[in-house]
Amino acid sequence: MKDKGLHPKNKFNTSYDFEDLIARNPALKEFVLENKFGSISIDFANPTAVKELNKALLYTYEPIKLWNFPDENLCPPIPGRLDYIHHLADLLASEENCKILDIGTGATCIYPLLGVAEYNWEFVGVDIDLDSLDSAQDIIDDNDLDANIKLRQQFDENQILKGVLEEGDSFSAVMCNPPFYKSAEEARGANRRKNRNLGNSGVRNFAGNNNELWYVGGEKAFLHNYLYESSLFKDKSIWFTSLVSKKENVDSMEKSSTKLGATKFKVIPMHQGNKVTRIVCWKY
Repeated sequence: MKDKGLHPKNKFNTSYDFEDLIARNPALKEFVLENKFGSISIDFANPTAVKELNKALLYTYEPIKLWNFPDENLCPPIPGRLDYIHHLADLLASEENCKILDIGTGATCIYPLLGVAEYNWEFVGVDIDLDSLDSAQDIIDDNDLDANIKLRQQFDENQILKGVLEEGDSFSAVMCNPPFYKSAEEARGANRRKNRNLGNSGVRNFAGNNNELWYVGGEKAFLHNYLYESSLFKDKSIWFTSLVSKKENVDSMEKSSTKLGATKFKVIPMHQGNKVTRIVCWKY
């Protein structure tokens, strides 16, 4: 079975058992086919097929029975999202009863779902979009996870930690998957390029509303705002972490973290097939 280069503990690190996945999510069946290489798979350029596959993967966790969210929201790839959770668990290996703050939890509530399913962590999920929070709360309710996952709204798009942290908060880690793009136009351009690479001119292969895809100033501006705000709330979490897609942003973050008084700065590489990304972690 082919290894996908994911974390050693990632249960999706080898080939998918489509018979089992279809049993867990029968809606997947119509999208499973034999590809030109003679392998059983799906058409990854079809967003509905991708969504049904990821639902099936998530349903391999017994506590999770329903995962419904609007089509305009990003469908997270479960194996990649799970890798962040496992790497975070390695970082927190000496901690007990972990409580995680998820910045930009989104309509799918995916990191809290995976963190509860794998490690029985507690979560507070934060988002600026009320519709996304409504969708996330429906998912929490559908799976009886209200005791494990709480949601808060960020009302100021210029703030990340300010306005959502409360006086009694104490977290093991903050996690974040920041927006990549500087504007809606840049996001649309990236989508067109991705479609061309998949040979798919007619179907939008990934969704995503504005706050999921872009932030004024792009990833770099978001990360440095987050980094600065973490220095204002250094006693609220043991670790602050974020996915970082652009390698060039890591050096500037490390320099800024030193100026802000961080005592540790760590970069965890993540390899997913041909894609390389990283988790940047710092503490005070």
